[in-house]
Parts: sequence; C-alpha cells; structure tokens
Amino acid sequence: MEASTDPRRGVRTVREAGHRGHRAKGETMSHTAHTEHFANFAEFYPFYLSEHQNLMSRRLHFIGSLGVIGCVAMAIATGSWFWLPLAVVCGYGFAWVGHFAFEKNRPATFRHPVYSLMGDWVMFSDICRGRISL
Repeated sequence: MEASTDPRRGVRTVREAGHRGHRAKGETMSHTAHTEHFANFAEFYPFYLSEHQNLMSRRLHFIGSLGVIGCVAMAIATGSWFWLPLAVVCGYGFAWVGHFAFEKNRPATFRHPVYSLMGDWVMFSDICRGRISL
C-alpha cells in the first residue's frame, strides 16, 4: 500500500502500490478501488481523480459535461423535454468512452453513482478554474 496527499485539497489517500487503473498486456479490465467504502465525498474525490489521469479521458468528460449543459439549456429554451434524456446519454456516453477506450478502467458510476456524478461536476469546475489541465 502507498499513501499520497492531494496537494490541492490536503486529502490523504491510500491505495495499492502499482494501481493506476490501467490494464497490463493481456489483462482484462483492471481491478480498481470500486469495492472500497468512502465515508464522504472528500474521501472519494482523490480516488475519482486517480481514475481520470488520462488527458483524453478528461477531455471527453469535459465535452460530455458541456453537452449536458447545452441539452438542459435547450430543454429550457424550447420547452421540449426531449433534450433531457439526450443530456444523460451525452454526459455518460462521452465519459464512458473515456474510461473504456483511454483510461482502460471501469467508471466509478457503477459502484458510486452519486459521488461519481458529484465528482464529474467538481472536476468540470476544477478544469474551468485551471486547477486541472486539459
């Protein structure tokens, strides 16, 4: 096990040595800390960030989040609720492509749906503020 500190938040995390959420050659989807229990979002967010180390994956998450904002805006502007399911497809679609194609890990949404959704928007905000690079 190795311990690390997220310098931006001062949050201490522990994870297995060598765990990066990536597949070794010939290995199926990697084991991640999805089985861990997180007492609160502050404990979860460093794990969430560790699952989003790939630049292209973060870019796809960002594009998906922008798409969600656009679809919700269109639903409000047009009064057509057709846009709301499209917002969900857009947000998760881009994010999951990022995980499966680039991160080579399983989205945290499958085990921690609420914290994962919160993490998406905190990461989006951090990207907009220049705290996380694209």
